[in-house]
Amino acid sequence: MSTETLNPKINGEDSTEQLHPPEPSTNPTAEISPTEKRKREETETEAETETETETKQQQQRPSPLWKTSLCSYFRRNDNSCSHGETCRYAHGESELRPRPDSTWDPTSERAKKMAKKDDDGEKAENKEEEKCNDVMMTEALDDEEECSSSGTGLSKCLVNLPMKWSSDNLRCFLKQHDVTFKSAKKKKGMVVGFVTFENPEQVKSALKELNGKLVGNKNLKVGDVIPRPFERKGNSAISSSPSSQQGEKQTPTGDSLDSTKISDETEAEDPLFSDSVLKGRSVRDVVTPLANIPYAEQLEQKKSSLMQTLKKLTRNARKACPNGVSLPEWILKSREIGGQPCKLEGIIDSPLIEGYRNKCEFSVGYSVLGKPTAGFLLGNFREGVTAVEEPVNCPNVSRIACKYAAIFQEFLQQSTLPIWNRLNNTGFWRQLTVREGRMPGNNVEVENPDASISEVMLIVQVCTLGLDDAVVNDEFQSMVKAFAMGASSASPTLPLTVLVVQDHTGISNVAPADAPLRVLPFPKGESYSELQADNTVAEAKIHDFINGLKFCISPTAFFQVNTLAAEKLYSLAGDWASLGPDTLLFDVCCGTGTIGLTLANRVGMVVGIEMNASAVSDAQRNAEINGIKNCRFVCGKAEDVMGSVLREYLTSPPKVDGIPDIQENTTSTEKTDSIVNASETDEGSGIGSATAPIGNTDSADNTVEPEGKEGLEHTNGTSLSESSADGITESETQLGKSCSSDNLTTSVRHFKNVVAIVDPPRVGLHPTVIKLLRTNSRLRRLVYISCNPESLVANAIELCTPSPDESERGNNKNNRGWRNMSSASLARHRTKSMPSSEPFQPVKAMAVDLFPHTPHCELVMLLER
Repeated sequence: MSTETLNPKINGEDSTEQLHPPEPSTNPTAEISPTEKRKREETETEAETETETETKQQQQRPSPLWKTSLCSYFRRNDNSCSHGETCRYAHGESELRPRPDSTWDPTSERAKKMAKKDDDGEKAENKEEEKCNDVMMTEALDDEEECSSSGTGLSKCLVNLPMKWSSDNLRCFLKQHDVTFKSAKKKKGMVVGFVTFENPEQVKSALKELNGKLVGNKNLKVGDVIPRPFERKGNSAISSSPSSQQGEKQTPTGDSLDSTKISDETEAEDPLFSDSVLKGRSVRDVVTPLANIPYAEQLEQKKSSLMQTLKKLTRNARKACPNGVSLPEWILKSREIGGQPCKLEGIIDSPLIEGYRNKCEFSVGYSVLGKPTAGFLLGNFREGVTAVEEPVNCPNVSRIACKYAAIFQEFLQQSTLPIWNRLNNTGFWRQLTVREGRMPGNNVEVENPDASISEVMLIVQVCTLGLDDAVVNDEFQSMVKAFAMGASSASPTLPLTVLVVQDHTGISNVAPADAPLRVLPFPKGESYSELQADNTVAEAKIHDFINGLKFCISPTAFFQVNTLAAEKLYSLAGDWASLGPDTLLFDVCCGTGTIGLTLANRVGMVVGIEMNASAVSDAQRNAEINGIKNCRFVCGKAEDVMGSVLREYLTSPPKVDGIPDIQENTTSTEKTDSIVNASETDEGSGIGSATAPIGNTDSADNTVEPEGKEGLEHTNGTSLSESSADGITESETQLGKSCSSDNLTTSVRHFKNVVAIVDPPRVGLHPTVIKLLRTNSRLRRLVYISCNPESLVANAIELCTPSPDESERGNNKNNRGWRNMSSASLARHRTKSMPSSEPFQPVKAMAVDLFPHTPHCELVMLLER
């Protein structure tokens, strides 16, 4: 091939390469002139110089937080700082700069002034709302003449005052703050005081000075004192005046219309009917705060709350464990179940969620409209709330109870005797309690639960101190007539079994068990004149049914307020107790014996302990009514009688097969005035009758005292507060011997399985009872039923925490500050003195909802060892 022929090909290839030259082969510098190259180098040098200068300036420029906080070192060391001007913090208010979010150092004076301005503005905006919603004081300490003569709005109520202050302290406080006033009164032991002014200018000045002021550790609240008709003619005029009838119309059956349905004309005429007053809180929200939530969500909310409460048991028990003692297994395993001491297996719902309460206590007072009312308090007295409103739209109250409250309220408006004043503790009418008994059977209509109510007991609490008997009797006759006519004229007719009057002179409406009771006769027919012909007095008892058993209920006896849910509660407790024919069941705080009697057919014997003598009498009668003979009930405080009762049944060795029980042959004792034996001794089975305790029950605190050698039972005669660590003293041992050998009509039989079910009040078990349950080694299983989970946690800390060794025991002499301790902290403190004993362990827990529409719930926990 010729060279010429190849060259075009080579040239062609070269030309192809020239059309697509590779980038790396290019050299632009070679094509740039020296002048352009020099200019480019100078430009790049200038850019680098500018970048370095800007970087230096940025480095020298202060950070966004420069001088935005005050230098604490500068303030502590007499305005001197070792960093000098280079310190990044401000040396004084003048150097202080705002922060990037336009806020100032919260410790600076500028920030404090701004915060105070915001607080004052917020207080000014909410002042009217706070007066209406937080303070609803319908009662005053002032004399009647002074109250009636003072103008509307010139009397103010001060809330959150120190309890130790008297009227003199209040006057000095007002003078120190240059508050001009007409009169000022306050009682020791109260957080509420009353101040009366002469003119609106003084009121305005006082509100500006006092409202929100810090007194001690609480902010002072100022509210209006709702005026009320102090004079007799004003009180009677409430029910007869046209304005009152427009405010609330009364039907022949005692029904009352909503008090908020008041015409504009009435509001204009009566200063009480103002918008500020009608903005008060709703009684429905106070009594049943969960009523607007679906019931399924209520249960979930309660379950979540209980889970958080149970975690406190684990935390506090861990803290209470003595040094050198290994943690219990249940504490170590708590991490596997979210920190709970045992698994909360769920919550059992209530079969009835509307009108389920069989006992309602209606306070007597004045509403925010100044009207005599029988209903519920709208808040706490310590918060300055004494206003009472009708039980309207409260889903937990039955229709029958609401009707009786309306009948009583209508009667109060006509009564010539005063309503109880919670501030000066004077007056006559105090409270109405409605107790209901249902017919036997489980078929309760959910839509109409009142159809199953067959018996009703009315208990009217009064204070007859300083009043003439003739006047009181006349007033009682008028009340009987009002209740009888109201019940018979209602449609359908209201059941009325017994009407009782309780005379109570104490400050609180919670009367002692020995408060005098008086049964009033009432006519059975439609005409009141029939009372003269049939003047028989019914016995102060009604009846209810649980698990097919009939229970007799006296006026002051405890009985679960939700009967149908209580059946589920007691069945659960019995299932967890692992009962059997050879089981001895201790029913502590037994009330009318509901738990023990419903489980009596599943155990060998039941021993109930209750401090209310009337309830013990009911328990014995209930045993007799239902033909139950293996129950015995002891009257007395559990901390006083528990030691001797436990020793009587548990100190001797268990019965050996082939050896008969020891028979205690005694003569029967005389019956006391209020407590009698309910059944004869079952000699064939060796099981004793429901023997009543004997003692003097007339003391004010209901403590049963021994009566010497009168052939009476003395198991409640010795206080265990004087006992030794294990709750047994020599004198008590001798006392127990005399009880067993001479005074009891029962033969003692020993059982292999010993179980205790405790159902204490909200405060929980007494420390002495806890110690006795803990130190008795034969008691292996304990079922704790609690209406207050916080108390259960505190008691379980003492029951389940390991005992300290000898070196640490009793190291709890520093009792200062115990009044400010929580119940759990006190329980941890008491574990240091717990005698050496095997602790219980939480096994499982279950909630039972006895109180729908409220945050409360029953909690059952099984403890074993």
